[in-house]
Amino acid sequence: MADVIVIGGGIAGISAAAELARGGADVVVLEMERQIGYHATGRSAAIFIRNYGNATLRALNAVAEPIFEQPGEISDKPLLSPRGELMVASEEELPILDAYLDGSTGIDRLTGKEAAEIVPILRADRIAAAMIERNARGIDVDLLLQGYARLLRARGGRIVTGAAVSGLSQRAGLWHVDSAQGPHSAPIVVNAAGGWADEVATLAGLRHAGLQPYRRSAAIIPAPEGYETEHWPIFGSIAETWYAKPEAGKLMVSPADEDPVAPHDAWADDMVLAEGLHRFEQAVTVPVTRVEHSWAGLRTFAPDRTPVVGFDPQAEGFFWLAGQGGYGVQTAPALSRLTAALIAGRAPDVPDLVLAAMAPGRFGPA
Repeated sequence: MADVIVIGGGIAGISAAAELARGGADVVVLEMERQIGYHATGRSAAIFIRNYGNATLRALNAVAEPIFEQPGEISDKPLLSPRGELMVASEEELPILDAYLDGSTGIDRLTGKEAAEIVPILRADRIAAAMIERNARGIDVDLLLQGYARLLRARGGRIVTGAAVSGLSQRAGLWHVDSAQGPHSAPIVVNAAGGWADEVATLAGLRHAGLQPYRRSAAIIPAPEGYETEHWPIFGSIAETWYAKPEAGKLMVSPADEDPVAPHDAWADDMVLAEGLHRFEQAVTVPVTRVEHSWAGLRTFAPDRTPVVGFDPQAEGFFWLAGQGGYGVQTAPALSRLTAALIAGRAPDVPDLVLAAMAPGRFGPA
């Protein structure tokens, strides 16, 4: 018997487990795949953007940022690297740009000409205005994930892979979890199952949180000839119709698609990818000559686009850590410490307003 069972071996589950084990808890992570971080974590755009997300997410970003900057035991190497984020807007998209800038910090507004000076393949004539967050930084996601996994094991925690959960019930104050690698029991279960989190709730006989996985696709294309792309920021449309990021001497381009899907091992839809690459081509001065590689991942959101974090109001010992959407990697250092604090009964380092915004059951009866 463990003290805590964490269902899901992505960055959310692994980081939370490591923080729980810091306090001496006996923690076991059950991951259905043969490796941790297989789904959303391993397919992330891998960038920390301080102003990304709604007010609740920005509050979590503020807690996570100093941990990324000084990772301590997580890593003896930097987790962040210089990158920047440049977003462009057409005349019709100016209200979206203005709304993004409202309440933001550390962002400069640019003209189309200034944007094209930073990323010279952009078509300045199609840009009514732009913004740049120069302090947006790349995240070494694998270093982050493996750092937390190493800490978890060093603190006595266990990671069981190939352990798809098939049953979940509560008896005599313990949660009993049936998995492909055998049964486990603990008084507390953390539901960090990503796109499968509502399915885990169903196994436990609990109401759904209304979580919806959405597919996000990406492709690697050759970098445009004659340009030094490595120091370009991530750049894209403020309306999220496409974005691009320098990636190991090439460009990663995403159509920024958000198609609702059932939880599964996602793959890129060729038509969706082609349409997104066309939108990218319309915004730049160079053609897409070929796609070298493509993939897709899942981003799982609650109806209000805010994570679902906290104990379920209907079931003692069932803790939600889900609905991080496209913010899971950059909020993991904050949410992992928050999870450990709430489970241990300690005061968390976020305001009550933030906790209330993420509370499970906030949507009322299904």
